[in-house]
This record gives sequence, structure tokens and C-alpha cells, in this order.
Amino acid sequence: MTERPPPRSAGMIQPRVSTTPRPLMQDRTRPGAFQATVLTLFPGLFPGPLEEGVTGKALKEGLWALQALDIRRFARDKHRTVDDTPAGGGAGMVMKADVLARAIDFAAGQGAPGPVLCLSPRGQRFDQAMATRLAEGPALTLVCGRYEGIDQRVIDARGLIEVSVGDFVLTGGEIAAMAVLDATIRLRPGVLGNAASAEEESFARGLLEHPHYTRPQAWEGRSIPEVLLSGHHARIADWRRNEAERLTEERRPDLWRAYRDPEGAAEQSDARNTALDGGQEKDDTR
Repeated sequence: MTERPPPRSAGMIQPRVSTTPRPLMQDRTRPGAFQATVLTLFPGLFPGPLEEGVTGKALKEGLWALQALDIRRFARDKHRTVDDTPAGGGAGMVMKADVLARAIDFAAGQGAPGPVLCLSPRGQRFDQAMATRLAEGPALTLVCGRYEGIDQRVIDARGLIEVSVGDFVLTGGEIAAMAVLDATIRLRPGVLGNAASAEEESFARGLLEHPHYTRPQAWEGRSIPEVLLSGHHARIADWRRNEAERLTEERRPDLWRAYRDPEGAAEQSDARNTALDGGQEKDDTR
């Protein structure tokens, strides 16, 4: 009897199928690393740009971990339905409260989810102060809406914090979630090579950043400002502060008013901090 040759798969690692998602780069995650969870209908979009540059390097080094959960996993009908027509009529579809609630509860059951943000054009404005506060926490969960939006009941029942990255509308919350994560992760210890860079950036002191120059000294008839070549550190610091104030006053009157009236800005910041700390009570009814 002729002996058959072994199958081509012999000696190869057999794949194991699991329905439980694993955090990206989990095997390299360090103790105390920042945990980011994204609830989305398109988990394949992540990590996307977050896998490049300083955030990508930090992800590979285990300074933070990312888990993208597919919301469709939590639909219980055979079609994995996640949306339905809006109550009262109207165009588009609305994401279902029951499906999304199961996804949020699953994420919470895996550990402390931190603040749960819902990316929405009607939310409070995301800014550098919010990024700084989020970076101080151990974790963050982001819910990416689609279609016409999310059933208000799950926003209320799970205490979602609605956050907007600007006065415009995107097709979904994924790009906004990436922006929030990028701004937050880069502020985590060890992510930026030079910590002083973050201290001098736009918004760090309530002002836009001053202009930057580098070699060559002259280019197309334009020269680097003489003060920056003087080696006089006090004069350079004064020039940079004056330029930052000038640009802020010209381009961002809202920031300039807050810079000139820090007490008023502090009151607004306190209101935001209360929300991020979970000031809104959650309905624990399941």
C-alpha cells in the first residue's frame, strides 16, 4: 500500500478562532499602560494613522493598548441589525439603544473603561485642556456614531459624554475618535521624546504657538528673524511670547479673551471636568 505524503499543513501552527476581541499589541502592553477602547461598526479602520509616528511607536512599545470592538457583534437578530428608522419619521436611520448598550456594558465588564465619550457634532468642544485631563486617566472608551445618530436613551442611561471635534459633520465618529486618541496619547508619559515640546505647543498655555524657523538662514529672499540668531535667550523668549499673543489675538479672539480673563475660563473648565469625572449620574437599570 502506497503511503500518502503528509498534508501541506503538517507542522504549521493551527489557527484558533475566537469571538472575543483582543486589544491590539496586547502581548507587549506594559503594566499601567493607557487602555483605549473604541466601539465602532468599522473596527478595520483602527489603528489606522495611530499605528504611525510617535503614537504607533508607543503602541508597539506597550505604552498604550487599543481595542476596537465591532458593535454588530452585540446585535441578536440573524441580520445583525444595529439601526432602525427614527421615531416620529424623518430621513436616515438611528443606532439602536439596546445593541449599543450591550457593547458598552461588555467594554465596561473587561475593566475600568474610564470616561465614555460619544463623538457627536452637538457635543462639547474637544480641546487641549480636555486632552490633558483624559491623558491623566488610566483608560478611555469612545463610541463612534453613524447614520443620523444614536438613540438618546442609551446616551442618558449610560452617561455618555458627547464630544465634538469641530463645527462640521463627518460620515461617522471614527475619524473624530482617532483625533481624540492622537491628542490624548501623545501627552502620556514617555510618548513624546521631548516633554518640553508639549509645554510650548499651541493651546498649552492658552495661546497659539509662535512661528518656527530653521536652516537655511535665508530662503527665497526671506530671512530668519534676527532675534532668533542672537543667542540671547531672554530676548528670544520675549519675542516668542509676543508673537504667540499677537497671533492669538488676531486669529482666535475666543482664546484671547480666555487668556485675558482666566477666572472666567476656569469656571468653564470646572464644568467640563465635572462631566469627565462622571458628574452625570448613570441609570444602572439594565
